[in-house]
Amino acid sequence: MKQMITFITGNEKKAEYLEKYLGFSVAHKKIDLDEIQSLDLYSIVEYKVRQAYEKIKSPVLVEDASLEFIAFGRLPGTFIKFFLEEMSEQKICELLNGKDRWAIAKTVYGYFDGEILEFFEAIHPGVISEKPRWKNGYGWDRIFIPDGYTETRAEMDKENHIKNYLQIKPLEKVKKFLLTL
Repeated sequence: MKQMITFITGNEKKAEYLEKYLGFSVAHKKIDLDEIQSLDLYSIVEYKVRQAYEKIKSPVLVEDASLEFIAFGRLPGTFIKFFLEEMSEQKICELLNGKDRWAIAKTVYGYFDGEILEFFEAIHPGVISEKPRWKNGYGWDRIFIPDGYTETRAEMDKENHIKNYLQIKPLEKVKKFLLTL
């Protein structure tokens, strides 16, 4: 890598985990970015990564995620954070009563250095629990049960949580790309 990459996030734990996983230093910065409203996760990430680059004028990495309920097409999708802000997790679970509970978690990272624009995607299916489970967790961790598991992300022990985190996040793809720079 020729230049330091800056991971744009306000979540210090995400930044620490990324750096630990990559095995090399990555700066991180909290920057207020405009968020366009779209169901297209790639459009959102591209807008954010270009805007972040314009603000700091050096290579940046951004991330965004969505959670789609199969019964609702692509919704709530990229709007999941607004659902979580406006409704209790219990109400979100109740939206699916009597409906298909399958969901798809998607995470997209975007890299931009002023010339090169790259995207890295991870998709992980699962189901929405009938009610929030456990006390801890971030975002939708208390209601999402990843495929292959019987517990929500919030209920997982540390080993399974890390294993699942690597399934939901495209960190291996990001690492391989950054090592080519």
